[in-house]
Amino acid sequence: MRSKAVGRFPDTIHFTGLNTPVGIEWSARNLDVIGEIPAEIDGAFFRAVPDPAHMPMFADDIVLSGDGMVAKFTIQDGKVDYAIRYVETERYTLEKEARRALFGRYRNPFTDDPAVAGRDRTVANTTPVWHGGRLFMTKEDGLGYEVDPDTLETIGRWDYHGAFTSQTFTAHPRVDPQTGEMFFFGYEADGLCSTKIAYAIADRDGNLTSEIWFDQPYCSTIHDFAITENYAIFPIFPTTADLDRLKAGGAHWAHQQDLESWVGIMPRYGKAEEMRWFRGRPGISAFHLVNAYEEGGLIHLDLCLSDTNAFGFMREAGGIQRDQRDVQGGLTRWTFDMAKAGESYEERLLGPLGDMPRLRDADQGQPYRAAWYLSINPQGGPPLPGGPVGVAFNMMLRIEPGNGRIDVMGLEPGMAINEPVHVPSAQPDHEGWLLMLVDRQAGEADFRSELWVVDAGAIAAGPVARVPMPLPMRAQVHGAWVSSAQLAAAKVRQRA
Repeated sequence: MRSKAVGRFPDTIHFTGLNTPVGIEWSARNLDVIGEIPAEIDGAFFRAVPDPAHMPMFADDIVLSGDGMVAKFTIQDGKVDYAIRYVETERYTLEKEARRALFGRYRNPFTDDPAVAGRDRTVANTTPVWHGGRLFMTKEDGLGYEVDPDTLETIGRWDYHGAFTSQTFTAHPRVDPQTGEMFFFGYEADGLCSTKIAYAIADRDGNLTSEIWFDQPYCSTIHDFAITENYAIFPIFPTTADLDRLKAGGAHWAHQQDLESWVGIMPRYGKAEEMRWFRGRPGISAFHLVNAYEEGGLIHLDLCLSDTNAFGFMREAGGIQRDQRDVQGGLTRWTFDMAKAGESYEERLLGPLGDMPRLRDADQGQPYRAAWYLSINPQGGPPLPGGPVGVAFNMMLRIEPGNGRIDVMGLEPGMAINEPVHVPSAQPDHEGWLLMLVDRQAGEADFRSELWVVDAGAIAAGPVARVPMPLPMRAQVHGAWVSSAQLAAAKVRQRA
């Protein structure tokens, strides 16, 4: 066990509440289980947790700058073990040796200590990605870092043995459930504020098979994208980067409320010249997409849409002063008629405002019955402070977009919920299980956390099992489920 450096972090939402730094690497076996964990839940739940190892150089630093920690719940035979370790990125290693922060403002290298000029700034704190028998920790401002799925030791930066030439790798790749291929991209692919996007494909064994480059209309933050059976879809929202602003020590991202949005759609095995651009409403934003699929000549894209950027620091950098509670939007479906000329598309509201959606892996790029996402219940009391946008979710929704049915799992006042992961069931008529961390406020600055196991098709019933955590837990960003069979197959492959 190693504790964080002694000192005082800034008294802001990015370092208080559920965002209070923990900075402890620890592990435990045979955690207490209340209830019974279904036997078919057999594998590992990996979580990406931003947690600063050192006090920041600037008091206005944000939660997204926190060093990446990879956490793992191992679940077998109803027993639960836990471990969490820092991802030893180049940045983390340099600061660990110096015993202080060396990297400055969020995604602004011009504010760094001169001693680290030109060094890798990524903190690999956003998404655990499993593909080709390897586990990666990713953040879209750099390449991913490979992590040993058993020990959580950092193996090193991953660029497909030099075949992937982009400087960045998305936090949201998409894996086709039929072919096993992973589709991914990097934006700002050749440097700060570049419009270049590198779009790539890796086969089921993790070999890079394709990389093509194209330009987006302006340099925007492309956090997520989608695939269908035949297409790759790139939404472009007007949160933009500016090199002069960075050189002046300013924010990397600033939302432009009057700038139009775009959607680029290309054949997923196609060429850049085959990209078709659709023009969207100005000022809108979405960080996470639920799914996309085809219906005849139509493409449906379901996304967590808002009428402005959900991150306060990105709005404020663009001169937008809006309270977080005033952000509007909802789960939205965009439909593109690929047989019709022009830049327009149809829009339809599916469900309430929310984010952090989860889909069955088997439904990726295909028509789907149900999805799950998080929202805020105004009747659940004031939301707990924490998470990337400063307020935590306190409600989970299950939605069937085909018929509009919405089921709700609400929480008691003073509780919050992290993004779930989905565990498939061997029973064909069962929707599987959801695993998630749930937080509860126990005192003014005291929070307790539990792992919950929930029936994915009956979320209103609440958890079938709970695992109380013995130490504080910082809010995660994203998670991933990897079965014991997948982990075992990866070991066999490594020995071959």
